[in-house]
Amino acid sequence: MTTKRSLLGAMVLPFLLAAALFAQTAPAIYTTKANLALSGYDAVSYFKDGKPVAGKPEFSYKWMDVTWRFSSAENRDAFKDAPEKYAPQYGGYCAFGTSQGHLVPGDPQAWKVVDDKLYLNYNKDVQKFWLQDVPGNIQKADENYPKLHK
Repeated sequence: MTTKRSLLGAMVLPFLLAAALFAQTAPAIYTTKANLALSGYDAVSYFKDGKPVAGKPEFSYKWMDVTWRFSSAENRDAFKDAPEKYAPQYGGYCAFGTSQGHLVPGDPQAWKVVDDKLYLNYNKDVQKFWLQDVPGNIQKADENYPKLHK
C-alpha cells in the first residue's frame, strides 16, 4: 500500500504544482509561448484522422486571439466554419484538472474525443485518473470551468 501511495504521489505532485502556477494567470485558451493553440497540432485532425497531426504555418488561422495551425487548407476551413466544434473543451486545459477545480495545461498527446468533443489531459498518467470516470469528470469540469475561467 505504501509503494502504491508513493507512486500516486509522484504522479500527482507535478500536476498539483502546475495547477498552483496557472491559478493566477490562465488565459481563455491555453497556448505555447509562441501563442499557438494545441502546441501547433491540427484540432480537426483528432476528429478526421483519429489522432493528433502537426499543423503547418501556411495553414494558420487566428481565433480568440490565438493562432491555430492545421495540416491542410481543408482542415483550416472546416475549423473556420465551426471552431467550437473542433476546439478542445475548457480552452485546452486539462479536463481532469478542471474537474478537480484547477486550470492546468493540456497535452495534445493525452487526448480523447467523447460525444464529439475533444478533451485534453495534463499528461497520460493524469489521463488514467480522468478515464476512471469520464462522465463524472466531465460533469464536474463543466460545473467548475465557468468559476475557474472568469
